[in-house]
Amino acid sequence: MELPEKTDSSDNETFPPLISLQRLAISENGFVFDPVSGHNFTVNETGLVILRMLQKDNQLAPLLDNLMCEYDAPRRELERDVVEFAGLLRDYVGE
Repeated sequence: MELPEKTDSSDNETFPPLISLQRLAISENGFVFDPVSGHNFTVNETGLVILRMLQKDNQLAPLLDNLMCEYDAPRRELERDVVEFAGLLRDYVGE
C-alpha cells in the first residue's frame, strides 16, 4: 500500500485545482478558454509558459525552479508574479 504524496497546502491554496487547469484549451498565441465556466482570456508569452507548466504540475517550488532557468529574475520576484497570476487564474477558472 502506498501513502499519498505529501502536498504543500499553500500550493493547494495558491493555484486552481490541477484538474481545472488541465481542462483549459490554450492556443499557441495565448488565447485561453475554460469549457466548464465559459470564461476566456488571453495571456502573454510568460503567462503561456506558466500555464503550460501548471497543467503538468501545479506545485510552486518546481515551477519556480523551471522559471529561474528560463528567465533572468530573482526567485522572490518570480514567486510574487506567479502568485499574483495564480490569483487571477482562480478568478477565471471554475472548480
